Amino acid sequence: MAIRPSLSLASDAAPLDANAIRKISLWAGADDVGFVSLDDPALDDQRRDILAAFPFTRTLISFVVRMNRENIRSPARSAANVEFHHAVDDCDEIARRIVRALEALGARAAFPSMGFPMEADQWPEKMWIISHKPVAVAAGLARMGIHRNVIHPQFGNFIVLGTVAVDIELEAAAAPLDFNPCLECKLCVAACPTGAIAPDGHFDFSACYTHNYREFMGGFSDWTKTVVEAKSARAYRNRVSDAETVSMWQSLAFGPNYKAAYCMAVCPAGADVIGAYQSDKRRYLQEIVDPLQKKAETIYVTAGSDAEAYVARRFPAKTPTRVGATLRPTTVEGFLFGLRLLFQRGRSSGLEAVYHFVFTGAERRSATVAIANKSLRVDDGLVGAPQLTVTADSETWLRYLHKETNLVWALLRGKIRLRGDPRLLLAFGRCFPP
Repeated sequence: MAIRPSLSLASDAAPLDANAIRKISLWAGADDVGFVSLDDPALDDQRRDILAAFPFTRTLISFVVRMNRENIRSPARSAANVEFHHAVDDCDEIARRIVRALEALGARAAFPSMGFPMEADQWPEKMWIISHKPVAVAAGLARMGIHRNVIHPQFGNFIVLGTVAVDIELEAAAAPLDFNPCLECKLCVAACPTGAIAPDGHFDFSACYTHNYREFMGGFSDWTKTVVEAKSARAYRNRVSDAETVSMWQSLAFGPNYKAAYCMAVCPAGADVIGAYQSDKRRYLQEIVDPLQKKAETIYVTAGSDAEAYVARRFPAKTPTRVGATLRPTTVEGFLFGLRLLFQRGRSSGLEAVYHFVFTGAERRSATVAIANKSLRVDDGLVGAPQLTVTADSETWLRYLHKETNLVWALLRGKIRLRGDPRLLLAFGRCFPP
């Protein structure tokens, strides 16, 4: 076992400036490090949550930990996942070393987990304290690629990210990278088994989440629902294969496993990565992309989703398997926020309509949802002239979404009222599979 060299700063009395903190971070094991002030406008949507957890925060230290590429590229997802898990553990340990060193020098510092544990009691709302990706981008370490992974200019997307909050104000201002390492080669588009990444940059969050994160929060909840609803062991086996049961056990025993992450596996961006792609693109496709495309496997999809049709059309070796909803809103606010995540633009083809939603009862809210040209817009308040107005008791509406209340019953009781063409409500539902 290698012995980590002792950390030696020029003087214990020296100020903890950017150079000193960089030295500490590299000593702790980080492969690259950057800094961003909490006052940076890029963090406007995160500042409140960060201060709620770490009220002393003045600067965020963002750091990068490299992963082993060939494990991630392997069609054997167990090889990829063991690398993911170990890299995450390393990242948390590095953050802990940084905090310990800073505290020894008199600074206040703390770190959230790179992945888990999170504030699980807040599910299905935001569970994480700090969003590592936008912090890394703001700190000038990386840029977001078309596949929604951040790309480091040297290491590519084969990285995990950590963040440390510290009470030190640094003079050096962060600046985002002045170029994007993403090649826009669209290999991530070609490799994604659910069609979540579109060539024009559109991202179908629900398609990615339903399959790749099958053994995480939402997928696990759906699986437990299947267990509870099964009236016998035979009924359970008719819905869940033995292999899926064992896979779920493995995730519970050793940590949740990603089902794909193929977008990361095939990405050739980054100075350390790009050589093999540039020197022989055909060989790169044959060795890295083709095995993932041709792999026979189960792809988890929701019924009536764009992903279900995409798998059947693009990947004959893969079997689309329907599963229940993995994102279940528990508030009206969650319903409105989730529309952007669940929107199926393929299923919205031909629909052009403006919807007004007026929620009453326990949670009062009004919003406008516009669908046109396979795009979605959600605005606060009632905007424009609607083709359909939905007025609903908020609790009844959520029960309706969860299939716990019959729509006809709710209409007869006046708990849900429609003004306009009621067929538009059915068209709306097709754009957001359960």
